[in-house]
Amino acid sequence: MDLKYFDWAKHQAVMRPNKVAIKDCSSGEQLTYLELERRALKIATYFQKKEIGRNDRVALLSKNNAIFFELQFACAKKGVILVPLNWRLTAPELSFILKDCDPKLLIFDSPFKGTVSSINNSSKNMRLLEFDSSDSNNEFSSVWEYLDHDVEEIDASLEDLITIMYTSGTTGNPKGAKINHLMNLFNTINVCGPARITSRTCQLVILPLFHTGGLNMYANPVLHQGGEIVIMREFVPSEALEVINDPQFAITHLFGVPAPLQFMTQDKNFDNINFNKLEVVGVGGAPCAEIIIKNWQRKNVDVIQGWGMTETSPTGTVLAAEDSVRKIGSAGKPAMHTSIKIVDKNMSPVQPNDIGQLLIKGPNITPGYWKNEDATNNSFQDGWLRSGDLAKQDEEGFIYIVDREKDMYISGGENVYPAEVENVLYQLDEISELAVIGIPDKKWGETGKVYVALKRDKKLSKEKIMEHCIKNLAKFKIPTEIKFMPALPRNATGKVLKRALKKDHR
Repeated sequence: MDLKYFDWAKHQAVMRPNKVAIKDCSSGEQLTYLELERRALKIATYFQKKEIGRNDRVALLSKNNAIFFELQFACAKKGVILVPLNWRLTAPELSFILKDCDPKLLIFDSPFKGTVSSINNSSKNMRLLEFDSSDSNNEFSSVWEYLDHDVEEIDASLEDLITIMYTSGTTGNPKGAKINHLMNLFNTINVCGPARITSRTCQLVILPLFHTGGLNMYANPVLHQGGEIVIMREFVPSEALEVINDPQFAITHLFGVPAPLQFMTQDKNFDNINFNKLEVVGVGGAPCAEIIIKNWQRKNVDVIQGWGMTETSPTGTVLAAEDSVRKIGSAGKPAMHTSIKIVDKNMSPVQPNDIGQLLIKGPNITPGYWKNEDATNNSFQDGWLRSGDLAKQDEEGFIYIVDREKDMYISGGENVYPAEVENVLYQLDEISELAVIGIPDKKWGETGKVYVALKRDKKLSKEKIMEHCIKNLAKFKIPTEIKFMPALPRNATGKVLKRALKKDHR
């Protein structure tokens, strides 16, 4: 039985029409819920006039902007599927994605005009529509001339797709994870309680909106609840802290992967910022060093750690605020409407505190990958999604993400989890960022190599790093090589690109 999708933007436009829904802290522009709904209707009317309808794809290439949400709600009204594009990708990489999803329309911000002109457009049906986030007089502005009551809205099901999100492609070409309304709804249900998201919430959005962490942690849940989101066009640590410090914004919530949260704590003004309004800092996307969590906790902010993936919409586990100190480093327990198990290579459940692969099942899980049945079939086992993450669960049921399965290496027959080594090395105050990878070794099979970037004006010798490792790590976990770098390579969401480090070693 299909369950009907109910339009969030339409509901909030009726419930709280004059309440601010979205602010752009770069331009100062803001949209009320009524204005958000009217813009979505005008875009939906444009789709209708251009014969863009159910299951057609519309791609968007832009830095963070309210247009992500205007388009998302417009797409829902006509059954169109939004494909947010990673603006940091090259033209050939974008060409692959556009060929894969075959959109009828590509909407892009003016700064990306050169990139778009370089894209190998294999789709003759793809229309281009340019907008300029710094100038209201642009090609896209013609859309606002449509009457917002002319659109013929469809009856959408919760199982209808709303977005296709392409993964980062760390092991080859990116895959398009299919995201439906059901996933978005259950992500909202799963996250709003633990993160205390209400109509009074005001979240600063620092992650890119083409990524599930930006769009769904917690921006979409905040809009579902009738709260307010403040969008940063692009993350800059000092500017994010200024917004948090500004009483006119009254930021209550923040979510990030470890890197941006770490960079904010390393800013020279971090200790002078007024965090009194900030209630919740969420962190996920990768194992988080305990020092990062502690630096936010000492500001009397509840740090809510969790685990998830694009394919899980993304909330999979949540660590309740009341457990954040006692169980620091844990990703928490399964979200409310979610089942999780940890299994060995034979798919048998492991014992408490034993390490295995984390599997997940629930209404928040992707139905599969766009036009990729092989990837879909390989990712599921009896209805359970294989996460590719290694985890353990203690006697109380708290889950700890150990590392990505592909990042683990074996030294002298012993498993080594780089995240554990990294957590220990972050205890050294001189280190700004670091990463550990496994490299070939004639004697031990594999051993560790550390890439280190130091804080400005700080000095740290390789000898001191090794001394710290010897004191705090078992012998087989101690890296044998250390390399200093000005900065580590990262993707658009701040995750370290370990494949680039492995290429560097070669």
